[in-house]
Amino acid sequence: MSSPISIHDALRSRPPKAFAGECWRLVEAQHKVSTTRLVRPEHQLRLEEIIEETKPAYPVGCDHLDYLLKTPFRYRPALNGSRWRRKDQVEGAAYYAAEESTAVAEIAFHRLLFFVESPSTPFPDAILEFTAFTAAIKAERMIDLVADPIPATVHLTDYSVSQAFADEARAAVIDGIAQSSVRCPSQGTCLTWFNCTVFANRAPIQRRSWHFRIDRNGVLAIREFPDFRLIFDRAAFAQDPRIAALNWERRAVTSTRTSRG
Repeated sequence: MSSPISIHDALRSRPPKAFAGECWRLVEAQHKVSTTRLVRPEHQLRLEEIIEETKPAYPVGCDHLDYLLKTPFRYRPALNGSRWRRKDQVEGAAYYAAEESTAVAEIAFHRLLFFVESPSTPFPDAILEFTAFTAAIKAERMIDLVADPIPATVHLTDYSVSQAFADEARAAVIDGIAQSSVRCPSQGTCLTWFNCTVFANRAPIQRRSWHFRIDRNGVLAIREFPDFRLIFDRAAFAQDPRIAALNWERRAVTSTRTSRG
């Protein structure tokens, strides 16, 4: 699967399918109130406008959508990129899941990955708040890698083949890719969309609140209503070598001062 020809053949052997339905995504809940603590209420709108002016533009064809739906398409991935996007790639991708629990598992994994990459950062004392929402999707050309998988595209840490496959898919005007989650313990389905035309509604359909607690035992995720909880212990994502190496016994940093006589 490493050569461009084999990737091209793999795409041609998997005819695109239509997809219609709702899928899930989680975002930090602070997107609603992150600026309210910085300025007085009468100045908040102007502050939001100033912040908006500094951000990358949305792609053509996304302006009519609610910001929760179109925001993933405006930012470029950093570091090594993501599974279906190269570093600094302009073409967007919105990562969703077929099941709410899979979307929660994906977020839990990436939160732990942050602590792997920042080993001196203590686990937060506060509860982290997230909003889960569904988007209505109607896509004509989706590649189904759940029914017909490509093993090299589900590598835990090497995204080179999946990124090359996504490039080929975009060139073939594919709307998105369905694939089994490599993070979710129940191996739910991830759905990645490459353009804004797939959204059948301008705004999210369902919205739910989730609270995350991260500590030395793992991640506890609690849905506010209807009440439900998921527990991801230390072993939940340990198949990924980065999580396996995570220092779970970190402590809060205590500041010290040197007195002078």
